[in-house]
Amino acid sequence: MTGSGVADVGMCASPPGWPTLDASTQDVDAARHPPSQYSLLLWMRRSRYRVSRHRDFGKQSATTIAGAGSRHSVRSLPVTRLRWRRLEGQITPGILGAPGGPAPSASNFYDATLTMSWELDIWGRIRRSTEAARAALLATEDARRGVWLTLVSDLAQAYFELLALDVQLQIARDSRDAYQHTFDLFQDRFTLGVASNLETSRAQGALGGAEANIPQLESAIVAKENQISILLGKDPGPILRGSPMYEQPVVPTVAAGLPSALLERRPDLRQAEQQLVGANARIGVAKAEFFPKLNLTALFGTASPEVSALTGGSATIWAVAGTLSGPLFNAGRTLGTYRASIAQWEQAKLQYEQAVLTALREVSDALTALGKLSEAETGQDVSVKALGEAVEHATDRYRQGLANYFEVLEAQQQLYPAQNTLAQIRRDRLLAHVRLYKALGGGWSLTDAQWTDEE
Repeated sequence: MTGSGVADVGMCASPPGWPTLDASTQDVDAARHPPSQYSLLLWMRRSRYRVSRHRDFGKQSATTIAGAGSRHSVRSLPVTRLRWRRLEGQITPGILGAPGGPAPSASNFYDATLTMSWELDIWGRIRRSTEAARAALLATEDARRGVWLTLVSDLAQAYFELLALDVQLQIARDSRDAYQHTFDLFQDRFTLGVASNLETSRAQGALGGAEANIPQLESAIVAKENQISILLGKDPGPILRGSPMYEQPVVPTVAAGLPSALLERRPDLRQAEQQLVGANARIGVAKAEFFPKLNLTALFGTASPEVSALTGGSATIWAVAGTLSGPLFNAGRTLGTYRASIAQWEQAKLQYEQAVLTALREVSDALTALGKLSEAETGQDVSVKALGEAVEHATDRYRQGLANYFEVLEAQQQLYPAQNTLAQIRRDRLLAHVRLYKALGGGWSLTDAQWTDEE
């Protein structure tokens, strides 16, 4: 069940215009985030929802759904990457060229020299600083992925809620038509004097209640369409529908033991892990500050009284120097920084542990909800079919003169709420799939053979 001309957008794709990792970190990032074959957008494609009509999906809407912290993390990605590059560059020696002009003396003197300076990373300060900066870069990238995951989840949730509202509106209109027929019948009987005012009033009350639901549902549908439009980065307006809610493809059950492995892809867990790595590296940086820094400086060049002789008969000049510098007294600042870095690591460790527990709880809740809602849907479906048969039997008995129309009205008043309940259960089941998708960090791997259509 596929739609033609539909963009297959997976979780490995990013909204247009967002910062991305450069070539040096793409390989590492690909290993940390293996592409998911299943995504909610693929699910919606199979339901004939035309994502390709919304090419700018996510471009204008990221700041709408992301919190201030996430927005800061996303927009600071280029800055974080440059900071990592700057620290990584300190590992290698730096070379400076210094052409010399005439000195203010009685005679002119020219020189051309190269100066190389290098801090020997004996205590690992630069290495740990680079490690901390790289962890900050990866954590920022994971925050960006978290915003994208939230955007896709919010879009899918709103879309399935819209499909449920469509079903509920159709139920309300069907009930309105049925109650209108009942009211007209009792009105005619009352005019002929064969029905009481009580019967007519009850039929009119049922009709009024059904009519009151329709404007509320129509208003809710417009509001939901506007919400989806904002998530798609477009002006508020109608949303094209794909397959109806009851024709949505069924997502296969997650294999036993799979969620724990997929949890490693959750952006919030990856972000918390990198924050812990960065905090650990900053301990090493703070510890290295207790020890002196050794800097080497080398100079090599030529000198001559004439510019034309710099490459010929000029004199060679060179020099090598080393400096050793370290803290003698700073009123405990170095010790305080070291202790603070340890405290920050402890805090990052607790945050990571809490993130893991939260992830496990969310997966467990989503899996439990899927199982229970599937059972509830099966039972409610049986109830709706039985009540539908009851309406048919009551109508047949009335036509044969074996029962009054109150039996038909009573059966209808039981059927339509049951249909609404079934629609709500199906909606909740679809939303449970969305929650599981988000809890697993972007879905799970499927093959086309695993997709089935609901009968």
